[in-house]
Amino acid sequence: MTPLAHDDPNSLACQLRASRGRLAQITGDFEGERLLGPKLAIVNPPLWELGHVAYFQEYWCLRYRGAGDLLPSLLPNADKLYDSAKVAHDTRWDLPLPDITATRKYQADVLQRVMHRLEREPENEALKYFVQLAALHEDMHAEAFHYTRQTLAYTNPYPDAPVENGSGPATNGDIEIAGGVFLLGAHAAGGFVFDNEKWAHEVRIAPYRIARVPVTYADYLDFVEADGYLRREFWEDESWSWQATAQLRAPRYWIRRNDTWMLRRFDATVPLPLRHPVMHVNWHEARAYCRYARRRLPTEAEWEYAAAWDASNLNKQRYPWGDNFPEAAYANLESSGTVMVDSHMRGDSASGCRQMLGNVWEWTESAFGPYPGFVADPYKEYSQPWFGTHKVLRGGSFATSRRLIRNTWRNFFTPDRGDVFAGFRTCALA
Repeated sequence: MTPLAHDDPNSLACQLRASRGRLAQITGDFEGERLLGPKLAIVNPPLWELGHVAYFQEYWCLRYRGAGDLLPSLLPNADKLYDSAKVAHDTRWDLPLPDITATRKYQADVLQRVMHRLEREPENEALKYFVQLAALHEDMHAEAFHYTRQTLAYTNPYPDAPVENGSGPATNGDIEIAGGVFLLGAHAAGGFVFDNEKWAHEVRIAPYRIARVPVTYADYLDFVEADGYLRREFWEDESWSWQATAQLRAPRYWIRRNDTWMLRRFDATVPLPLRHPVMHVNWHEARAYCRYARRRLPTEAEWEYAAAWDASNLNKQRYPWGDNFPEAAYANLESSGTVMVDSHMRGDSASGCRQMLGNVWEWTESAFGPYPGFVADPYKEYSQPWFGTHKVLRGGSFATSRRLIRNTWRNFFTPDRGDVFAGFRTCALA
């Protein structure tokens, strides 16, 4: 387990309350038929997921004692209902789940008991680790509920328009990166990290050129208008097989009206926001665009190097702009939607790249795998089951928690997942 950067019990209690408050904001109108919703591979039934969040917190912060020792749950049969490693996804709609009132009471009871345990055991390092884990787990599910709302065309849970922060003139072109030996991954002294970030290890990076900003809707529209989805030369075999099944002419949520492309955002149809980063494209689509544009995706090492390395001070930074917490001036996080790629200039990395954190997740070329010497943390199901089948995304989206994200954080999804708030930036071909 990793030492915490902010392990004061009061700070951890505040994190728990903030995570729960954000989850409640995003799911507060889930009632009636929305509590189960349609059976889809890319969503969970919300009633199950709300219970699972409480179960996870109870399991690690109240029940788990190590070495296979587990105290009983507050809820009868909780392990048979909510253990995501053992309860198959397609069965979650058919379980005898408690109703929403009982589920929210379970959430509240668990949270209260965790708070009390923090008060009683302020020096318990294992407890503080698991409290941090539970808070960040809840943050991740809050973002997943954001995806669900988009998938099912529900209203935006944060209807106010996001703030464009510090926009300058249009930002285009590439940044020249000299390359060199770089420590990829997290350092032990950097606070809480997940097992797949451990530990920093040397990689050698050749010189490369990476885009200052992510690919925009305007950029991607050119690909669509060039019939890019129908032209085999832009799609490698695996990606063409996906497209042959998907039968798309444009990214999901694009709508053709009177010879104009529109976009569905939650329950509204809006014009394409041309200077915003393209979103809801999967890894296959990103790579097809790259072949069209005669570009390529960055590896995750190249992405992290561009985000984190300050060549002038020979220093690896926690965030692109330095070590200051990601407030609104630096990154578009915990907001209602994307902003223009020119915004948030104060968050530029030392290399000159913009919006490396926030706005949209960014696909990389890299397969998700372990770093050298990988050892699973107590929550063994977090990373290891997905090695080799998922692709790495970096950087966070507008719906990502500020508590969660940093330069070394690795997200991972299968290459067909376009429901995620993901886009990409490109690199020049050698």
